[in-house]
Amino acid sequence: MSKVDVLSFGETMAMLVAEHTGDLAQVKLFHKRIAGADSNVAIGLARLGFNVSWLSRVGADSLGRFVLQTLQTEGLNCQHVDIDPLHPTGFQFKSRVEDGSDPQVEYFRRGSAASHLNRDAITPHLLSAGHLHATGIVAALSASCRELSFELMQAMRAAGRTVSFDPNLRPSLWASESQMIGDINALAARADWVLPGLSEGRLLTGYDDPSDIARFYLDQGAEAVIIKLGPKGAYYRTADAEDFVPAVPVENVIDTVGAGDGFAVGVISGLLENQGFAQAVQRGNWIGSRAVQSRGDMEGLPSRADLKLHMAHCAPGETA
Repeated sequence: MSKVDVLSFGETMAMLVAEHTGDLAQVKLFHKRIAGADSNVAIGLARLGFNVSWLSRVGADSLGRFVLQTLQTEGLNCQHVDIDPLHPTGFQFKSRVEDGSDPQVEYFRRGSAASHLNRDAITPHLLSAGHLHATGIVAALSASCRELSFELMQAMRAAGRTVSFDPNLRPSLWASESQMIGDINALAARADWVLPGLSEGRLLTGYDDPSDIARFYLDQGAEAVIIKLGPKGAYYRTADAEDFVPAVPVENVIDTVGAGDGFAVGVISGLLENQGFAQAVQRGNWIGSRAVQSRGDMEGLPSRADLKLHMAHCAPGETA
């Protein structure tokens, strides 16, 4: 059995994307795709050649079959995806935008199959992966998902694996803001690399400046904190270094959804390939810039061939 480089877990939903602009109530034609921040990152890493294992649940329904087939086509190892005969596959509607603004999204995921993930999914084989990527979304889905997130991150860290964590705040899924902040910060304390957005970091820590936000998580045990600054680029801080890394200019923003997931793909892949933090963040900025120039949540994520072509055109001293 080949070595698993990365384990990720969460909910992949079916997504019905409007074929034309306008209010969702007036749209008559939709295109079927998949959506989910956790699986976006898993797919992005698989496209770059990593052996990625995916832990999830889908319903015993047509949308579940569609989700599973799509993930397998993208190269994910789905042996840890259970088929739930009692609960449906979650799905969402997404509007079409042409001006780079955030699309309208309506979720239908409460009580979904993935929300019934639980700690029983943790096995010795699952823990053999070299790296774990987690987000705060899973913990927001249900109490059992929250327990799974805490135990899986703790077990991987105890086993000497590296762990990355993107807060990916979804306030509407939490019972209260205070619970969200407390649990997300407790999960971040179990990660080596913490990747919040600037507004997320401000809400979670109470600090405004990226340096102070990063210090908050470094004091909890993180090795590095990488903060997304949108069109301004990103900032990273470790115990020994800190720096701002400028964004890759984008002339035409098409769809902002998935930009943070693309950034995570770049940073995680770079660090797993033993790049320095500045170089890994550079790659994250580049992949994030690709994501916003493509319609869809993960359609802009590059292949290894795309990455090699980009690297070949980098100026001397630049890396990706």
